[in-house]
Amino acid sequence: MARTRSPRIDKTPFEACITDLTHDGRGVARRDGKAVFVSGALPGERVMAEQTAKNRHFDEARTLDVLEASPDRVTPRCPHFGTCGGCVLQHLDEARQIEAKQRVLLENLERIGHVTPGTVLPSLTGANWGYRRKGRFSVRRVNKKDKTLVGFREQDPRFVADLSECHTVIPEIGGKVADLATLVESLDAREHIPQIEFIAGDESADFSGIALVFRHLQPLSESDRATLVAFGQASRFAIFLQPGGLESVHPLWPEAPQLAFALAPWNVSLAFRPLDFIQVNAALNEKMIAHTFALLDLQATDRVLDLFCGLGNFTLPMARLVGEVVGVEGDAGLVARARENAARNALTNAQFHAADLTQDQRGTAWMRQGFDKLLLDPPRSGAIEVLQQLPLKQFDRIVYVSCHPGSLARDAGYLVNEQGYTLVSAGAMDMFPHTAHVESIALFEKR
Repeated sequence: MARTRSPRIDKTPFEACITDLTHDGRGVARRDGKAVFVSGALPGERVMAEQTAKNRHFDEARTLDVLEASPDRVTPRCPHFGTCGGCVLQHLDEARQIEAKQRVLLENLERIGHVTPGTVLPSLTGANWGYRRKGRFSVRRVNKKDKTLVGFREQDPRFVADLSECHTVIPEIGGKVADLATLVESLDAREHIPQIEFIAGDESADFSGIALVFRHLQPLSESDRATLVAFGQASRFAIFLQPGGLESVHPLWPEAPQLAFALAPWNVSLAFRPLDFIQVNAALNEKMIAHTFALLDLQATDRVLDLFCGLGNFTLPMARLVGEVVGVEGDAGLVARARENAARNALTNAQFHAADLTQDQRGTAWMRQGFDKLLLDPPRSGAIEVLQQLPLKQFDRIVYVSCHPGSLARDAGYLVNEQGYTLVSAGAMDMFPHTAHVESIALFEKR
């Protein structure tokens, strides 16, 4: 059987005039009539570029030199920008970044959903640096370099970026990336640790509120365990080990660390486990919750359905404001912890159910209950399966929090063009500054 050859790439530098920005932060140019997506280039620029990949309908390239710079170009703050794949927009002025994300949202709504919001909401923004409180560093021992690398994946995801620091991660972690590399390099198991996850809650008396989870593919020696404990004690980080699947995660030090974060405006505290999903940007999360509640126009008599509720990030603070709220989530572990959090906060008007919302739920008790309003916060795949099952006529208002503008646009098209709702307003939220990730929110009202 003959091998299929990859298309030959022409490495000859070429000049490109950039006319637009893609959804993933690359400049758009045309070369001999064919679209070229150029990393590191901005609209309005003239650059020298080099082809990196060839496809049937478009080519890919990287910027070698900026011949004419955009007035929106800024000097990236991070020395690893351009190599590390964690950020793609540090070279674009921060105000222009969120404008670009707003434009991506509106273009998706029009092109995919064939809908236009009555009002474009002002973008929701917060701190642009040191905001990431949850993430995963890849770890790789590189024998040729005789060192261990800790960092995010490079733009070429086959490689781990050799980071010394990260400015988007909370400073307590972002300033210790090099220390983590040194730590792993000192372990007997340095070749058997593929990743370190980090997550941060509120500080306690025992530790800083920050937890590290070391995934290890071989049992750790007593010496390695002692080294990790010493690092945890010195840094006041809780240290967890993960020798297998999610359920194998267990604390090494302290003996029983308690992870939690407060939502102070609503007098609510959410406990969580180190690999649970929580919103990455704590400050923007509070702004997003308040924004969501305002759009829902919550009343003390409301019964609200909160789908894809997770730990109760929206559900529990909402319970302070409405008559009753029902949260539904596919991850049974998150549902168990949401119930524990309701009890922890003495909230008796919040119910939780575990259900796979991509499957038929029409026979479930919660689906048949009556509600006034609906909140959706689905994963990237969106909420179309559950929307097609719900008796939508009962909801006066629907607020949809989205982490993917394409699936939001598809679902908006269904609500507006097939179910008779109006897309009252929509806008972007900058949950992940300097990345191309577009978080957004939309309000639908029954006609």
